[in-house]
Amino acid sequence: MVTWIILGIVVLAAVYGVALYNKLVKNRQMVGEGWSGIDVQLKRRSNLIPNLLEAVKGYMSHERDTLEEVTALRAKAADAGNANPAERGKIEGQLSAALGKLFALAENYPDLKASQNFVDFQNSLEEVEDQIQLSRRYYNGAVRNLNVAVESFPSNLVASSFKFEMAEYFELDDPDDRAVPKVSF
Repeated sequence: MVTWIILGIVVLAAVYGVALYNKLVKNRQMVGEGWSGIDVQLKRRSNLIPNLLEAVKGYMSHERDTLEEVTALRAKAADAGNANPAERGKIEGQLSAALGKLFALAENYPDLKASQNFVDFQNSLEEVEDQIQLSRRYYNGAVRNLNVAVESFPSNLVASSFKFEMAEYFELDDPDDRAVPKVSF
């Protein structure tokens, strides 16, 4: 009788261990899926930038430094395709800041602002930025779920046994990007 009880406990523990392992695998896959979504949106944004620069080049000939900065940061972002989320977040944050600067400078060019081409690119970029934000939110939620499972007892025993590691969040690197903009009238 005692043997059956011990055997039952061992079987229950094994089933519970398998369930924890499968939960960790699911969470790891969701992190991968989330990162893939971010990567797709960042590539979409990267692909829009050359056309946007072509659209503004004729109007903003005096803003050569800004145009070159955006071009250089786009190339840097493209080269960082395999970087970890922290490095990628830093580079993409710099590119976002440069694009923001470009759009701020465009305010000084009424003909450019009236150009349908420019307006279309600006709207497309805004849509992509929204998708990046949604993808980042999904990814960071998946990372949170994985990290909680990796650190929580008893799943941490399974996680350490099978070498599951915590994932990095994809965050804004620049504290100014997190700040609420000041509006004055």
